[in-house]
Amino acid sequence: MKKRMFQMLTAVLAIVAILGFIKFQQIQVAITAGKSFSMPPTAVTSIVARQDEWQGTLEAVGSVEPVQGVTLSADLPGVVSSVSFQSGSNVAAGQALVTLDSRQERAQLASAEASLQLAKSNLERGHKLLENQLIAQAEFDQTEALFQQAEAHVHEIEATIQRKTIRAPFSGVTGIREVNLGQYLTSGTPVVPLQSRDPIYVDFAVPQQKVTALRPGAVVQANLDDGAIEVASGRITAINPVVDSDTRNVQVQATFRNPKGSLRPGMYVTVRVVLGDKAPVVALPVTAINYAPYGNSVFIIEEVKGPDGKPYRGVRQQFVKLGPARGDQVAIVDGVKPGQEVATSGVFKLRTGAAVSVDNTIQPGNSPAPKPEDS
Repeated sequence: MKKRMFQMLTAVLAIVAILGFIKFQQIQVAITAGKSFSMPPTAVTSIVARQDEWQGTLEAVGSVEPVQGVTLSADLPGVVSSVSFQSGSNVAAGQALVTLDSRQERAQLASAEASLQLAKSNLERGHKLLENQLIAQAEFDQTEALFQQAEAHVHEIEATIQRKTIRAPFSGVTGIREVNLGQYLTSGTPVVPLQSRDPIYVDFAVPQQKVTALRPGAVVQANLDDGAIEVASGRITAINPVVDSDTRNVQVQATFRNPKGSLRPGMYVTVRVVLGDKAPVVALPVTAINYAPYGNSVFIIEEVKGPDGKPYRGVRQQFVKLGPARGDQVAIVDGVKPGQEVATSGVFKLRTGAAVSVDNTIQPGNSPAPKPEDS
């Protein structure tokens, strides 16, 4: 019995030894293959960095404000007897927009004018009597005062009638009217918004450190869609002399010609202020930048030596300092020299020393003023 068990144990140990030897051989082969394995090149696009000249600019977010804007309201209570404008129409300064019923005031005016005529006749008669010394000076003064009171009363009623007509205080564009024919208005009831849109203001704030670079008369560009579409060009007309104590920003106001009405009150626009002379920069596509919390970088394509000493086309990560952006491009202030080849796509897959294969058949956008197809 013991002999049989010994034979079985010997057989099991022999099988385990054979299996272990086979596995050992497999691992050795895998290790050898791993040492000789190299990752295939990563497909990227590239561009040769070149020096460009960009105008110095300062960007901010601005708010469009009307030079003149108000919501017209009723000055006196009354019933609307006529509406002389359409919503969204252009009106001239002084144009009558809404007229309130003034029949009662006109009747009062007729009565006051009759009283004025009587007071005038009494004044003329009293003047002749005073010249002939037939009345005392005190009696004439009382007659003259009654005439002045009657005249003032007429002017008062005329002013009330004029206030029953709501007129445009300046030329502009009306909004949606808020009153209807026959409606009773109380004093202060809104009638219609009125905005002057040409010229128009754009207000924006800049940090206190940069306000010294601004000056009245500097050119300002207002853009929509993240700065891709320029809609107007104006000039700085006012710089607030006081720094906001909460934000440490300074308010700046620019005035724009707006004949087409592209800028509307309440809009937010990207404002770019042109500063000084042009400065040399290296402009690269935005897609070439590898953005990261620890620093922005690009990948320089150059000849790299592998562990075996053989050269191949690889990349080197280079940290850069970014400047302003324009359209598809961003300015590199420091880190890239003209003439260096930079990867412009697939950068999220790269690491220092990685092999690359450049295929520029289709390249990412690289225009300072792109024009989208649906713009």
